[in-house]
Amino acid sequence: MTAAPSSVRSTEPLSAEAAALATGPAEHPLHPAHTPTGQLSFGAFFQGVNSSTIWRLPQSGDQVAWESFDSLVRTAERGKFAAFFLGEGLRLREHRGVPFELDVAGRPDAQTLLAALAATTGKIGLVATQNTTYNDPVDLARRLQTLDLLSGGRAGWNIVTTDNAWTGENFRRGGYLDHADRYTHAEAFVQVAEQFWRGEEIAHDGAHYSVRARGQLPRSAQGRPVLFQAGASPAGQDFAARTADVTFSPHGTLQAAAEFRRSIVERTVAAGRDPGSVKILPGAEVVLAATEQEADEKVRWVRDLQIGPQQAIALLEQYWGRDLSAFDPDGPLPDVPPEVTESGVTRGAGFQFAKAEELTRAWREEAAEKGQSILEFAREKSGSRRGAFTGSYDAVADRLVEFARLGAIDGLNITPWLIPSGLDDIVDHLIPRLQERGVYPADYAGETLRENLGLPPL
Repeated sequence: MTAAPSSVRSTEPLSAEAAALATGPAEHPLHPAHTPTGQLSFGAFFQGVNSSTIWRLPQSGDQVAWESFDSLVRTAERGKFAAFFLGEGLRLREHRGVPFELDVAGRPDAQTLLAALAATTGKIGLVATQNTTYNDPVDLARRLQTLDLLSGGRAGWNIVTTDNAWTGENFRRGGYLDHADRYTHAEAFVQVAEQFWRGEEIAHDGAHYSVRARGQLPRSAQGRPVLFQAGASPAGQDFAARTADVTFSPHGTLQAAAEFRRSIVERTVAAGRDPGSVKILPGAEVVLAATEQEADEKVRWVRDLQIGPQQAIALLEQYWGRDLSAFDPDGPLPDVPPEVTESGVTRGAGFQFAKAEELTRAWREEAAEKGQSILEFAREKSGSRRGAFTGSYDAVADRLVEFARLGAIDGLNITPWLIPSGLDDIVDHLIPRLQERGVYPADYAGETLRENLGLPPL
């Protein structure tokens, strides 16, 4: 990857925190088989359905309007982001049996939208989150390869699995997939797709489907779509180590990111691949300001807008399983027992926790100990006041330099807290500082997503 001129900072010693995490020589600080590139790539993640994007400010964009997507991706490309990611939702989220109107509900089809964005962008990668459970491998492979060809080799596939019957009710095949089978099914799915992309004769007979087909399109400039994956469980990490080019992670602290890097490297080597084959991009919310004090104030403002009184009550209702509208958001957590024994899945994977009775009891005790109201407690649970990539422009840039030099991550997958202007501070203030420090590219390395992620050619 092409980088800005190197900075004197590259010759400075690691911070005490980073040095304590290093277990090897400078060229292999985290794992003897892994050499850090010292470079970072950014992705912009347009989630669609989530509790972190603010949709109730006057400057908030419409989550299904073309202008929102087009404006955000243009800003990301101006900042030399490697990729633009779209989330996927195969069913509207619900709350107590009805669509959840306090969240963003409904998302356009990712590949249709990315095909349109391919015509208005020139270098940035276009990554579609697509489900292996409720698609057919040859059909999906053909559509992804078409996007890859039309975009000049800029397509990517974020591979996700689903096993809950709630989503499966939307499909003819229903919620047929056992939880334990989700990755074995996905791996077979990916293998069929890769055969199709290579133009091979496919004869697959598996536990879930049989396929007789042959690839019918020419290979793109990058060979095939870049493969992304986001499973952080041991099974998910193994799947990424065997199949993925890039894995997302939830690990935003330096220590957790370093441990995840070691785990991915070990699993990748065990799978017979080069130790640097899998790039790691943690998901991140980035809130920036000129000073640390201003950043603190801005984070409080963002959190207050993300989680208001209605959202706080709805969050607790998901676990109590009952109407809590009579409770004061500024008062203590409800002192009534839940009406469910398990939290549901209708608002997504983030709400699948332990048994509700145990969880709500623990939450009441925690909030009472901290002296928190329902609103304060909900805001804390939705995200910490200060994330690893929140602060002043210079402080966050210095922190990212440490991540890059240690080799803990290869970049960030950034979820803007505001659409479409949530990347402006990053592009206008953070990225120039990272370029000055020599850890972020001054320009795109090439024409394809694979090149701009620093991945080797196929």
